[in-house]
Amino acid sequence: MSRPRPLVRLRAGLQGAADVVGALLLAAMFGAFLLQVFMRYVVNRPLEWSLEVCLIAYLWFVFWSLAFLLNERQHVAFGLVYDHAAPPVRRVLAIISVALIASLFLAALPGTYDFVSFMAVDQTWVLHLRFDLVFSVFLLFMVAVIVRSLRRLGRLLGRDWRDAL
Repeated sequence: MSRPRPLVRLRAGLQGAADVVGALLLAAMFGAFLLQVFMRYVVNRPLEWSLEVCLIAYLWFVFWSLAFLLNERQHVAFGLVYDHAAPPVRRVLAIISVALIASLFLAALPGTYDFVSFMAVDQTWVLHLRFDLVFSVFLLFMVAVIVRSLRRLGRLLGRDWRDAL
């Protein structure tokens, strides 16, 4: 069963937007780093804010990439047993692991949301950004992992389960 054309275009557009955000985060991190090196070693006037920009951009880039840019096959995995098993056994192992990941992330989501919300009481030292905004990307990551896991679980339980292995 193929997807309707508008959904394919919407998904491609969203993926393109996610790619642009990832590229902008990487560019911000790299640009702040280069500016800091220039200001410190050429001008001899180090900047206070550039390290903070690098750290925040790195945090966002890592979790943004894990959530929206990499698929399951691109993540690091330990597949010593899984890779050598027969397809029906791999299906069972995949169902167990995906269900476990989805349930653990779902169980941790309320507590994580509470903690990230609580972090609004504090801010970064130089740019004075609220920590809840800085760490909100982790909530996006968690939701993306849950949605992805549930989608894969649905595929593994469906007729075309071999395509999901």
